[in-house]
Amino acid sequence: MIPLSVLDLSPVPVGGTVPAALRDTLDLARRAEALGYRRYWLAEHHLAPGVAGSAPQILIAAVAAATERIRVGSGAVQTGHWTPLAIVEQFGTIDALHPGRIDIGLGRSGQRRAEERTGAPPPASPPPPPPSRERRIVDGLLIPPPIDFARLAANPAYTRFTHLLERPGVPDFAQVVDDITALLDGTYRSADGHVAHATPGEHAEVELWILGSSGGQSAQVAGERGLPFAANYHVAPSNVLEAVDAYRAAFKPSGVLDEPYVIVSADAVVAPTDAEARELASPYALWVHSIRSRLSAVPFPTPADAAAHTWRDEEWELVADRVDTQFVGSPGTVVAGLRTLQRATGADELLVTTITHDHADRVRSYELLAAAWGLA
Repeated sequence: MIPLSVLDLSPVPVGGTVPAALRDTLDLARRAEALGYRRYWLAEHHLAPGVAGSAPQILIAAVAAATERIRVGSGAVQTGHWTPLAIVEQFGTIDALHPGRIDIGLGRSGQRRAEERTGAPPPASPPPPPPSRERRIVDGLLIPPPIDFARLAANPAYTRFTHLLERPGVPDFAQVVDDITALLDGTYRSADGHVAHATPGEHAEVELWILGSSGGQSAQVAGERGLPFAANYHVAPSNVLEAVDAYRAAFKPSGVLDEPYVIVSADAVVAPTDAEARELASPYALWVHSIRSRLSAVPFPTPADAAAHTWRDEEWELVADRVDTQFVGSPGTVVAGLRTLQRATGADELLVTTITHDHADRVRSYELLAAAWGLA
């Protein structure tokens, strides 16, 4: 069995509070460490009343302080919102307090929006071919057709708050990764020859990761620089095979890795029976719809909220890819699904994210999965 890790968004349920959600994150991290999960990553989401994870660097420090052995990191910090120096100094500070346990996961989504808004030139690497528009089963794994992200980008909410999130003059993502690497290595030199040293940050004992949802620039940059790569099946399931293939095709051995290393994310809900798991997971569709229709996650609904909702065809079309690729069921059912995901993608590690309305159900889901997977 390959390792399992945890991705946590610090969800706020209907009737819950942000302080309680953050305390739940610390509780889940302690339990994940005891259960044998390899790493605990915190996501970065903004302006979403249903997600408390807007400042992963702060939460990473808190989780690292609350645990002893498990690796802690970002999944992912969005480079369009932070300068390379800020990222290195922030994570360098955490590493100085908790050496050898910190992962810097870099994501391009905020970067991409900033590039589009400022008219930055497109990446030098050619865009990947578009994924198939057909629903496919590949080696047992469901690959749904992609949704129309252009339609989502036309949503006024997409640009409404850019002035709050994104900084001007965002450089190309490859340059951002190179700057971060150079600052960590102590080899940074500006274009005009000036040397800079990040304190804290230089020579920090961190792992640098690239996260991506397609076979585009993120996968290319991770491969060309010999860095580990995390592919998002739970966010963009239609693109996961293209993402891992592009990364492996671009991979060059480095001082970090001799061979490609891939984490693949999965959304899962485990309960003692398939029926109970389906009930606990039933609010997920409403929650995903809020993200894709409003670009803002609502507080996670209850199963009763889900049962009371009548879906229109155009609403369901917006969420079907995410719902159909969620792994839901008894421990045996979910383990079988995750093994299929591992086999189809060649994943070296799986990153599992679980959201339920009640924290106790979320904890139990991870406990049941750990036991069935054989984590020590």
